[in-house]
Amino acid sequence: MDTERLLKILPQKVRPRIEPYAEAIEVLTAVKDPKIIASLGPSSVRGLIFQRGKQGVPTKMQATHSAHFDWSYPSDQPEMRDLYSRAKQGQWNGEDLPWHIDVDPMNPEVPIIPMDFIDFDAFRHRGVKLDETEKRRFLHSMSAWTLSQFLHGEQGALFAAAQVTEAVQFFDGKLYGATQVMDEARHVEVFHRYIDQKLDRLYQINDNLFVIIDALMTDSRWDMKFLGMQIMVEGLALGAFGMLYQMTSEPLLAELLKNVIQDEARHVHYGVLALREHIKNELSDAERREREDWAFEVALLMRNRFMAYEVYDEWFGRTQVTRKEWREVVNLSPGLEAFRHTMFTRLVPNLREIGLLTDRIKPHYDSVGLLKYMGGKSAMDITGDQMISELDTAA
Repeated sequence: MDTERLLKILPQKVRPRIEPYAEAIEVLTAVKDPKIIASLGPSSVRGLIFQRGKQGVPTKMQATHSAHFDWSYPSDQPEMRDLYSRAKQGQWNGEDLPWHIDVDPMNPEVPIIPMDFIDFDAFRHRGVKLDETEKRRFLHSMSAWTLSQFLHGEQGALFAAAQVTEAVQFFDGKLYGATQVMDEARHVEVFHRYIDQKLDRLYQINDNLFVIIDALMTDSRWDMKFLGMQIMVEGLALGAFGMLYQMTSEPLLAELLKNVIQDEARHVHYGVLALREHIKNELSDAERREREDWAFEVALLMRNRFMAYEVYDEWFGRTQVTRKEWREVVNLSPGLEAFRHTMFTRLVPNLREIGLLTDRIKPHYDSVGLLKYMGGKSAMDITGDQMISELDTAA
């Protein structure tokens, strides 16, 4: 659908109100596979059209899955049992973080994100001139927005981890899953406390992120919950956390992220262990193709997650900057490009590891510039400690 052509014929005053819905329709009509439409379509309508995450009331999602009980309590996955032991040893208390540190988002000496995170020259070329104070305020907004999306994603991960613990077919996986539920609760706690006490600004959930969480919570298939949360959402979050850890100069946030990254590395490892043999040996060719296509469509949604339209609406929604121009600035900005690069560095190798990056689907990833990440390390090849060490070395 040529939404840009449609928008051009609308009056200028009407266009800003219609443009978000036109983009949503474009996203929906871009998916051609009827099975993927059936899987993501209802969630897309609820998230992109009705914007259920932005109505100011709690969202109810109908969960339909089977709880898998095994009354023999087998030791059926030695690698998961080892991961369970590591998770028990790796527990930490959010209260122990250095919350006494004073955080001033406007302090240029200790920036939460650096000034070159955004290409302010790109704004200037589009007629928007921000002075130094306005630039720091804008970076405060972007920091709060980014961490707000982390918080919303962690709430989704908390509920999905509880579902996965019920539904997973491996008993050792259930024991490990219980530790992840605790991890996600702790992540919700510390991200919310940081946003509430240090940034004093919580943004609503991004529509694309809502769509993914809604789709995962309402899907009845246990392996789709694993694929969506453990591989897609957690994998991309791991990359985003790593990038922010590397670029921030704020010590409390750096310590918070260091702890979260070590948890998340185990979570993605868990997903790879659970799905690797299942996808390769238990699924039919048709089922595997469906999951390949689903993962690709979700990858595109996640790539678009960092367009930060909520910040655009706050700063420029009623000015001369159009959503198209905003997307151009976002895509040109070094910090956001680094986010996307690091996220897909963590995601694509795991899709390869579990068998969802076959020759059939590779051209799709290549066409959107994501195949270049295929040769990276999967979650099987790198621990949280190693990841932190690499980030510290590269900084």
